[in-house]
Amino acid sequence: MNQVNTVKLSARIAEASPLRYTPAGIPALNIVLEHESEMQEAGVTRQVKLTVRAVAFGALAEASANAELGKLQLFTGFLINARTSKSIVFHIQDIT
Repeated sequence: MNQVNTVKLSARIAEASPLRYTPAGIPALNIVLEHESEMQEAGVTRQVKLTVRAVAFGALAEASANAELGKLQLFTGFLINARTSKSIVFHIQDIT
């Protein structure tokens, strides 16, 4: 069975922490994404609002460190559990 963990989310960067470096020296950027949309579910239109913690590493983190807050963008990546809790963190692999 082929396992899939790919997420595409149109969202805005609501918050961005200062660029940091992992113990291995890799650039990392913690951000908070906000998404709003209308989705169809069981034949009913539903208002969707969500906030998700996300992180980018490497060149993508460096390029995103000065990203414009509030600009709608498409984020692609995968989900993993945070080390310190059972919450989910979106690991960003591409921003367009």
